[in-house]
Amino acid sequence: MKAIELSKYGAPENLQIKELEKPAPKENEVLIKIHATTVTSGDARMRRADPFIIRFIFGFKRPRKPILGVVVAGEIEAIGKTVSTYKTGDQVFGSTGMNFGAHAEYVCVPENAVLALKPVNMSYEEAAAIPFGATASMHFLRLANIQKGQKVLINGASGALGTMAVQLARNYGAELTAVCSSSNFELVKSLGANHVIDYTREDFSRNGIRYDVIFDTVGKISIWKAIRSLNKKGHLLLASAGIGTMIGGSFVSLFTGKKIKSGVIKETIEDMKYFRQEIEAGKLKAVVDHTYSLEDLAEAHTYVDQGHKKGNVVITV
Repeated sequence: MKAIELSKYGAPENLQIKELEKPAPKENEVLIKIHATTVTSGDARMRRADPFIIRFIFGFKRPRKPILGVVVAGEIEAIGKTVSTYKTGDQVFGSTGMNFGAHAEYVCVPENAVLALKPVNMSYEEAAAIPFGATASMHFLRLANIQKGQKVLINGASGALGTMAVQLARNYGAELTAVCSSSNFELVKSLGANHVIDYTREDFSRNGIRYDVIFDTVGKISIWKAIRSLNKKGHLLLASAGIGTMIGGSFVSLFTGKKIKSGVIKETIEDMKYFRQEIEAGKLKAVVDHTYSLEDLAEAHTYVDQGHKKGNVVITV
């Protein structure tokens, strides 16, 4: 099978195409023929080993699992003898988690991996644009116990997390303010934003408005500025916080009483099933910016590194 391996941390050029043996599923695994995957901001950070602690967790010179990628949308080609949840031919979408391996033609994952049947009204490419942003956004919005009628501000509203966060918060009945560039105003409005702020022209923390939830999806806002714009019992959600920011946030939360939430997201099969239901009901849609072939994965990483993608960068396999 074809796969893209990372030879060493660093530039996109370190991603190299390889011809590898097609994997065979173990007793409790399924073999997925991947039709589409994505390059996320998380994939780009893993490639760069940013933050540096990645080297201590996943391998110092290069990842111990050199095939990156966590999002899959494809067809189950074979199953292990103890598998009962899926059958050959099932179309699925979801995440391989810390097993990675999605930037390839095939991957084996345990039967209990974070997968669900693909929505019937989505292509593989569209389905691949859901898991990363939707699972992360759902995780953080739940931490804030988001309620109908709350004022919610989403910073980085046009990215992979942002476009999902806007839709999920809208489905909760929140009053939404989206922060992005003016070129993305129409996109975020179409997804459910009630108000829009161009971050290049206006600092939301200075407009005097107080929010119940502020969700920073891109790690670009100051904690001190954000908490000034929170209601007394408001929540600040930090999806891309580094260790220093997480520690600092804990102290700020302790002294201000305002809740600051960060950390590692929890992915669940139940959430993937929920997303499928919402998609099939027309309440959640994919946002795809660019599509690349597997062979052009390095080019896709270069584009993601620029930091201006709208929604998701999808890889067709």
